[in-house]
Amino acid sequence: MADEANQDVKAMSFEQALDALEKIVDDLERGDVPLDQSIRIYERGEALKAHCDRLLKAAEDKVEKIRLSRDGKPVGTEPLDAE
Repeated sequence: MADEANQDVKAMSFEQALDALEKIVDDLERGDVPLDQSIRIYERGEALKAHCDRLLKAAEDKVEKIRLSRDGKPVGTEPLDAE
């Protein structure tokens, strides 16, 4: 049920999801949200966090480091964190 209510999360950009997550944290920290609503928005927060994590991981995977030759000219790219 919570998954169905959070389907729109998948269409959000990283920035949109982060903004929504920050609002949820603010609402929960205020402590004036009824318990049943707190549970729903907490579940939405979990979905938003997972979405942000996926988008961030995808972005990190795309980041590459430019390789330079001995004379300082670019000669290609390699993963930022070669493992």
